[in-house]
Amino acid sequence: MALQGRRSECERLDQLLEVLRAGESPTLVLRGEPGIGKSALLDYLAGQSSGCLVARAAGVQSEMELAFAGLHQLCAPMLDRVDCLPAPQRAALGTAFGLASGAAPDRFLVGLAVLGLLSEAADERPLVCLVDDAQWLDRESVQALEFVARRLFADSVGLVFAVRRTGEEQLLAGLPELLVEGLTDHDARALLGSVIRWPMDEQVRDQIVAETRGNPLALLELPRGLSPEDLAGGFGLPGARGLSGRIEASFRRRLAALPAATRCLLLVAAAEPVGDPLLVWRAAAYLGIGIEAAEAAESEALLEFGARVTFRHPLARSAIYWSASAVQRRRVHDALGEATDPGIDPDRRAWHRAQAALGPDGDVASELERSADRARRRGGLAASAAFLERSAALTPEPGRRAERRLAAAQAKAQSGAVDAALGLLTTLEAGPLDDLRRAQVDLLRAQIAFAVNRGRDAPPLLLTAAKRLEPLDVGLARETYLEALQAAMFVGRLAGGVGVLEVAQAARRAPPPAQPPRPADLLLDGLALLITEGHSAGAPILKQALRAFRSDEISNDEALRWLWLACLAAVDLWDHETWDALSARHVQLARDAGALAVLPIALISRMAVHLWAGELAAAAALVDEVEAVTDATGGHLAPYGALGLAAWRGRKADAVELIETSRKEVMARGEGQGLALVDWTSAVLYNGVGCYEAALDAAQRVGEHPHELPSAWGLVELIEAATRSGKATGVGDALQRLAETTRAGGTEWALGIEARSRALLSKGEAAECLYREAIDRLGRTRVRVELARAHLLYGEWLRRERRRVDARRQLRTAHDLLSTMGMEGFAERARRELRATGETARKRSVETSGQLTAQEAHVARLARDGLSNPEIGARLFITSRTVQYHLSKVFTKLGISSRLQLARALPGDAETVERDEQVQRGSPQRGGQPSASKTATGSR
Repeated sequence: MALQGRRSECERLDQLLEVLRAGESPTLVLRGEPGIGKSALLDYLAGQSSGCLVARAAGVQSEMELAFAGLHQLCAPMLDRVDCLPAPQRAALGTAFGLASGAAPDRFLVGLAVLGLLSEAADERPLVCLVDDAQWLDRESVQALEFVARRLFADSVGLVFAVRRTGEEQLLAGLPELLVEGLTDHDARALLGSVIRWPMDEQVRDQIVAETRGNPLALLELPRGLSPEDLAGGFGLPGARGLSGRIEASFRRRLAALPAATRCLLLVAAAEPVGDPLLVWRAAAYLGIGIEAAEAAESEALLEFGARVTFRHPLARSAIYWSASAVQRRRVHDALGEATDPGIDPDRRAWHRAQAALGPDGDVASELERSADRARRRGGLAASAAFLERSAALTPEPGRRAERRLAAAQAKAQSGAVDAALGLLTTLEAGPLDDLRRAQVDLLRAQIAFAVNRGRDAPPLLLTAAKRLEPLDVGLARETYLEALQAAMFVGRLAGGVGVLEVAQAARRAPPPAQPPRPADLLLDGLALLITEGHSAGAPILKQALRAFRSDEISNDEALRWLWLACLAAVDLWDHETWDALSARHVQLARDAGALAVLPIALISRMAVHLWAGELAAAAALVDEVEAVTDATGGHLAPYGALGLAAWRGRKADAVELIETSRKEVMARGEGQGLALVDWTSAVLYNGVGCYEAALDAAQRVGEHPHELPSAWGLVELIEAATRSGKATGVGDALQRLAETTRAGGTEWALGIEARSRALLSKGEAAECLYREAIDRLGRTRVRVELARAHLLYGEWLRRERRRVDARRQLRTAHDLLSTMGMEGFAERARRELRATGETARKRSVETSGQLTAQEAHVARLARDGLSNPEIGARLFITSRTVQYHLSKVFTKLGISSRLQLARALPGDAETVERDEQVQRGSPQRGGQPSASKTATGSR
């Protein structure tokens, strides 16, 4: 049965059910003011959902500080299916709901677990999830449900939220929504007439309809408690005030006429957010209230006792709670605290006791701190911050109070409530602080600055904090120096007064680490030496640091925190094998931990490993995964992976557009390192397509800021561009700087690159020997890109020496390697050179399946590489059923019928995938590519 005046809204909900029953995953946000009828529409939808499973949850204002409370309420009927989830998701959900102990789960891993759980629950029949008063859900539940709403696709799961319309930033913005507005005058009159049975002055009726603006609850509630005489002339109408206030005033009028015991019982129920009738009656008994007090509340239709204690409307709860005096509220919370079992629900007990406290109370403050720790371990950072903030307010001792307030600020910052965290820091700074706390305040302020905008403020703030920490906590001081170095490298040329060199110099003056030094200590000392004294000085300690990072002794937390910098150090030392192993571990740790804030950075480093190995298809898959992560989490990261891929592919028009867009973006964001990467990719692109002067300009810009990227990257491109553009004069200095890095590294990659670069600046037999040495050394590595370029440069040199037959062999090898890898720009350069020797090479490009969408292609590649549907779903933040839906489309478009046929239908290299999986399992292969080594040997 449709609701009065809601025909169009009910039709929209009926359409949603049709889509759901057809196997899709509709989402809808009902947005409107209090009392407008959102809850009634949810009830209508539940009543129409025959043949569907219906799950409901409702936000409660006093529950907002309890992490995952709303999500647990929604998912509780489905928890018997939790064993169907992959182990990491199952563990994350169990920890979040307090069903198991473990490390704090990443919030997006919890979201992925809920996504899988809802999909499993919809396996037999469609699932309708109804969430009322979403504005009062706890922060963690909102984030998880928003994540789920954006990732559902083909799972027969419908999500419908009801949320208040506010002038602030809209909750659940961007999801499909239906604005629920007031009834028309005709429908408003009809609804008003349904509750007023006596004659009424038409002008008064018009005034009520106009002032309620068609709000159904107001139309139903305002006449209650008013006599026919009041309504006849309008003398009993409330004065002008906000609509929700007028509705609450109506509830308060009705409340005033009730017996004192009933009012007290209603207050107990309003202060108890769970709706547990046993708990309400235990607290009522503690206050001397008997069961007869419920009769008047139920007869007034304010409250209903059933399986749960429910109010007619949330505004009734609000009116009852806030119309009571502070003394009455404290008395009720004290009763609820006594009635709550500390073994079953210690956190709500602590919260009630805190609300009952009249002043500082050390015992309650300690209880709240323990609740904060439990919330943190469940991944509820916002809840942890709220417990700690209240704990600090109730702490008598000033030093302990400052410690708890600082912990609350840290939790708020980690949860994303940056403004609230800064407010707490300001309060802290106004009071007495010891030196350690003041240094920790400085550190947190600096970390917030870097997390918010990666801006130029972070390095000097971190440096100040590190110096203050030196006499207080050497280990924390050294970690802060490493953070400052990382921030300075990221900001690069856009730093204010404190750059990479200044931070490195300060780090070298830091106190020595405890013995034995931690991997992070070795990394700090090695990087500081490399930056201030050069590669030959820093390389020995950095090599020691890299060995420590590759060992089993480093904890996962340390590895997640510092592996990005360790990978950068491996690149600086030309150690592709270590870079390979560390980047694989970084990705795996981030995936296992569900650390989705870290995962994109780890994936980009891993993608670069594949780029240098010439595995562009694997690199492209990781670029897609970065986009999937950032899209799912709402994060933002400049397209660094896509930039590198565009440069190596050499598709000039597409690459130039991406380069220019990225330059503006990273400039606006203050990422100097990003500007260096844009210039380096430009140099690679232009060297590939033969625009050598443009390549030289870009490479020179990279060289002006040597600490933003591994310094040798720009030097390699500069030497090639300068010699090819006839501007080799003065390049000897660049070669000398390159040689310092390659000899410090001492790897085959390093020495092969040095030989190749020296060959470009040499003549005659010396040049030929150096080219052969470069091909020999690079052939023993996995850096097939550099090997292919060495064949190309050698072939170009041979042609200029008029040795056409020898040139053809090298150029043919280069063309085959480059074409197979998908390096179209360099491959075309090799083809042009071959044509100049009198041989024609067929222009090739890597086969693509353009008929597939980007999502279909990504799913197909992962399926081809052997991942199961659940594994693909976990990678791409979609459900297994959605994976199967995409695969069915792929099979149809490619004309195949099984996963086994994907290997033939899609480009890729099974050896690359197998090797990558071996590396991620901790058994990296050593040595070079067999095909590359064979090619190198055959060319000599």
